[in-house]
Amino acid sequence: MTTFRLPDLGEGLSEAEIVRWHVKVGDTVAVDQPLLSVETAKAVVEVPAPAAGIITALHGGEGARIEIGAPLVEFNGGDSAAALDASAGGGDSGTVVGHMPNDGGSYAESAAGGTAPASLQRIQAVPAARALARSLGVDLATVTGSGSGGLVTLSDVIAAGLPNGRTAAPRGSTMRPAPQPLPGEDGQVQELRSLRRAMAQSMALSRDLVMECTVVDDADLRLWRGRDDYTVRVLRAIACACADVPGLNAWFDGDSQARRLFEHVDVGLAVDTPDGLIVPVLRNVGAQSAEQLRGELNRLKRAAVDRSFRSEELRHFTFMLSNFGMMAGRYASPVVVPPAVAILGTGRTRDDVVAVDGRVEIHRRMPLSLTFDHRVVTGAEAVRWLAALIKDLELPE
Repeated sequence: MTTFRLPDLGEGLSEAEIVRWHVKVGDTVAVDQPLLSVETAKAVVEVPAPAAGIITALHGGEGARIEIGAPLVEFNGGDSAAALDASAGGGDSGTVVGHMPNDGGSYAESAAGGTAPASLQRIQAVPAARALARSLGVDLATVTGSGSGGLVTLSDVIAAGLPNGRTAAPRGSTMRPAPQPLPGEDGQVQELRSLRRAMAQSMALSRDLVMECTVVDDADLRLWRGRDDYTVRVLRAIACACADVPGLNAWFDGDSQARRLFEHVDVGLAVDTPDGLIVPVLRNVGAQSAEQLRGELNRLKRAAVDRSFRSEELRHFTFMLSNFGMMAGRYASPVVVPPAVAILGTGRTRDDVVAVDGRVEIHRRMPLSLTFDHRVVTGAEAVRWLAALIKDLELPE
């Protein structure tokens, strides 16, 4: 019998949620046949069979969260043992299939499932958990990791930092208990899952790691000819502004005190769904025509509804856009998601009464809110960027 464990899905995450099983005990499966669908913080993906064989056991029911490296499926017969042994480099048939990032020793186990050299032995924790522990003043040596092999996760650090002294889940646990209401409380208790859970973690990291500052202004659209595509025009203006002030199209590493500037502009679009925010990425917006941008926007909108994004479409944005004005709201303080250093919010466009050369006129105007990481972006850079954006938006076409 051979154990297949949940592989690293390549998103830097420590766990996934089982959506549905495509097989049952007793089924004979072929190599690459879908075994189950799992939902990460970003997308629903299928996990294929690493080998052919007969399913003898399934670990975890639908809705259960399971850690990277935790047992998923037991195989028997066929070529399952040989194939999984080969994927493990031989010797340990229960190893993780895929790549577990070491991050300079953040994980004490190697990708092949063995133990790292003594020089790399340190507390096992995901990188985000280390950053949060530093900001909360939590000593990782005192935290009991609930991840696979005692890995310290974000939830463990959050629990250790709570003032009521609540402890983390037992070491080695792969399933998390549902939160319980306090005595005397009523109302419905909902555990944050999937996108909302990822959003809570991202916002906590942003709060602790980013020094945010917001500037606002309006773009006057009186020269528009009535047929302009608002979102496409904003994307084009973002590309123009980033070309003029590249410091806002960047990543910042607070630990190394270094920033990385990009020539291409990959815009993460904050999309609202019933399950929470999801941020697909529109690549190289400055090199695309208006028709191409609209086509990509329509495709990403459809993918957001059915959660059919590929994992690479949900990572590595260099700038972020929140078009909240499609629903309501004029100005806001949108939140920068590291390692990016800026986000633009566009409010609800409306007719305003404005003074022009001593006359009163009615102009169509778009409210703009730019939040930037003041650790690496100066106020002057931010307002120059906003001025460049407005200049492009106010062109007739």
